[in-house]
Amino acid sequence: MYYKNDWAVIIPMANEADDFAPLVESLTKVLDKLESGKVYLVVDNASTDNTRTLCDAQASKDTRYITVWSPQNRNVVDAYLAGYRAAYDAGHQLILEMDAGLSHDPRAIPMFLRVLNEGNECAFGSRSINGGSMAESNFYRRMLSGVGTLVSNVLLGTTMWDMTSGFQGFHSYVVGEFLKYPLKSKAHFYQTELRYLLRKTRYREVPIHYRAPSASVSKGAISNSLDCLFYYVGRRIAGKPPHIEVEFKSLG
Repeated sequence: MYYKNDWAVIIPMANEADDFAPLVESLTKVLDKLESGKVYLVVDNASTDNTRTLCDAQASKDTRYITVWSPQNRNVVDAYLAGYRAAYDAGHQLILEMDAGLSHDPRAIPMFLRVLNEGNECAFGSRSINGGSMAESNFYRRMLSGVGTLVSNVLLGTTMWDMTSGFQGFHSYVVGEFLKYPLKSKAHFYQTELRYLLRKTRYREVPIHYRAPSASVSKGAISNSLDCLFYYVGRRIAGKPPHIEVEFKSLG
């Protein structure tokens, strides 16, 4: 059973005008089917088209959509955290995260909610388990995802099938804890860092279908990923591997 009117999904939005309408159409079908849920659309100065205008217009005609204007963001991780903060402060008990542009399929949302209602504290999207897939991605992008997971598992001691996916969900008390944690990542490693720090929670991987037409990953993002990885490897070698402490709370 889902939390009626008590879950939300956050979506960073940057130059998403072309894909805005199909994304909202797909999300609205999920909201209608579940008869619950809120969508937090996070926009900042990284968006130079009319994405913010489209978000505001959608929010004005459908109160299930909320625009989070966050011009102080310095990077995409700030955008994710701004969305989490808005949904957490609003009191939602289950908070999901997904990408825009239909890279992630909103139709998977009910599966994440079900997993979180089955006693799991975290639900991590996986392209590598049975039922998951990665489409419209060239060899370079596939290699980064696969090698990223392999290297992370070997060097950090994690055991997940996918350490780099950005489709995931948490109970609010988990969100409250990682909002207080000084995350080191500024770009793509954020997903890996969060999964590493939450490795001691009750989690389950959820099969997802991922579309990634763009193969672009900046040198800065790769450099930051390596810096973060080596930092946590160093902490592990020193016998002080950090993790986010979470006090399990039953569904009541």
